[in-house]
This record gives sequence, structure tokens and C-alpha cells, in this order.
Amino acid sequence: MLILVTGATGKVGQRFIAGLLDDPRFSKARVRALCHNRLCDATDRVEVIRGSIADRDVVAAALNDVTHVVHLATCKETPENIMDVTVKGLFWLLEEFRGSATARQFILIGGDAGIGHFHYRHSGPITESVRHCAYPGSYALSKVLEEVMLEQFGIQYGLNGCCLRAPWIMEKDDFKYSLSFGNDVFGGPDWKTLVPEEAARRYAAMGTVPLLLDADGRSLKRNFVHVDDLVSAILSAIDNPRAERQLFNICMDRPVDYAEVAAYLSRTRNLDSVEIPSRFHSNWMDNSKAKYLLNWRPNYDLEMLIDSAWQYERSKEEPRIVWYPG
Repeated sequence: MLILVTGATGKVGQRFIAGLLDDPRFSKARVRALCHNRLCDATDRVEVIRGSIADRDVVAAALNDVTHVVHLATCKETPENIMDVTVKGLFWLLEEFRGSATARQFILIGGDAGIGHFHYRHSGPITESVRHCAYPGSYALSKVLEEVMLEQFGIQYGLNGCCLRAPWIMEKDDFKYSLSFGNDVFGGPDWKTLVPEEAARRYAAMGTVPLLLDADGRSLKRNFVHVDDLVSAILSAIDNPRAERQLFNICMDRPVDYAEVAAYLSRTRNLDSVEIPSRFHSNWMDNSKAKYLLNWRPNYDLEMLIDSAWQYERSKEEPRIVWYPG
């Protein structure tokens, strides 16, 4: 087994490679990491090559003798790059993969941006049958195009593809900083822009957290997944015959409820909260299909997600770096 991993230096790529190498089920598997801007370390089981998936020659060389692809490389809100990477890059990967004599399985990590995240109202739980509906911007559109392209290659050529659709992926202290009123906020919304400047400074200093309200004035429910649970889903999908040409929602059992977050942080860490109204909509991604077909279960619940983020101690050698806009 030789697995090509794109986006190998990202949070999912690093954790996936480590998890694969530690898993006895894959003791003979080797990894080829295709890196672009950043490089990972080569070992006796990890080969590193550098280049862009937008270059067909790079992709052809990277796929030589490969049995599996785990495609993680993506762009966020970078319109000047996103079509080259997420459309042309994926097309070259799929084109070379379908013509390969060694190719066995192609796994794509999709995103809930392709179904609108919390931008649109859904009448019930979001299953894999919900239609695509990108929210404004280039990133969400790219996630729709990725899923559709993989699906169509399965229809056109019988390609053994599998898409694991994940919502916002958390690791280390990500969740803590996703609730910051300071300049160190991770992701969106950018809370400090939604309150008066003086209040934002005070909230940041005190560790106050936002209690986001949905368009109906109720506490918003938003879907998350921890990187460890996503990695376990990828490992469960590898060579799993029940994953062939399937799409799976990979997320926590319940969405994160901002009121429950505020209550738990108040009870356990004596932190205050402040209500933030929004036009967003509460959603509930349903992970039943992955549980049934992949025999997968998420390990993280709300309390574990919060505790792991607040207890994480970051060393000076590990500064928080946001590598992309959006």
C-alpha cells in the first residue's frame, strides 16, 4: 500500500500520517507526501516530493505506483489560486488515478461549505442526500465542485472514490480561539467587529465568550469535528468495500450549541458570555450513515472539545499560525 497524501503538512495531513503509521492494520503501508509551500519530514516510510497539483506532470510523477490517494489540499478564500488547486488540481489527480494500473481507492475530504454551512435554513437534519448549496465566496463553490467531480468520475469510469464531508475541523486550542474577542480569533465570525471596540477589548481581557444567536433569536447550533475523529474515519474508510462511491458526513454526534458552551464555561471556568445576534441558521449534520457503513464513531463530545482546547498548553516553539485567509 502506497498512499499519496496531498496537503500533507496541514492539521489533518500531519495527524493522518502519524495515525496511519501507528496503526497495526497498516504496518506495511508507505506514504508519499505531496507538499507545496511547506515540507514535512521524510522517514523510512514517508517519501516527500514537492510541487503543485495544478501541474499535470507533477501529479503524474506523484501517482507513480500509488494505490490510494487521500486528497486534503485545498484553498480558502483565495480566488487567484482556488480554481487551479481545487478544480484543475483535482481533475489531474482523478485523470491520472483512473488510468493507473495500481490505483485502488481515492478518498476526498469534503466540507460542509458545499451544503451552505450555517448560511441556509434546513427543514431537518442534514443528510448526505441534501442538495449542494454554496454560500457566497470562492471556497464554498470549490467544495461543491470537488464533490461533484469525484461523483461524476465514479459514474463515468467506475472509479472507486469516497468523500468524507467534514464541518469545521478542530485541534489543540483551536476551539478556544474560535471564541476570542481579540485579534487572535481563529476563523469566523470575527467577534470583535460585532461589538463596540471598547467592549471587545474588555471581553478579550476577561475571556468572555460569545453566545451566538441564530436568525430566530435562539442559541445557534453549529457543526464541528475534531481532527482525531476525522482521521479515525479516514482510516475506517481505507479499503472498506462499503465506502465505495459513497459520501459520508463526518462530524460530532450533536452540533455545538453556543448556549451549552457558555453554560459549561461559566460552570467550569467562571467565564462570562455575551449574546451576539446573527442572520445564521442552526443546522444538524447527521452522521448516521458513517456509523452504519463504516462502523465509525466520533470520540469527542462538547465537554471533551472544550476541555481539550482550554487545557492545551502551547510551547514557544509552537506559535499559533493561520496559514490562509477566510
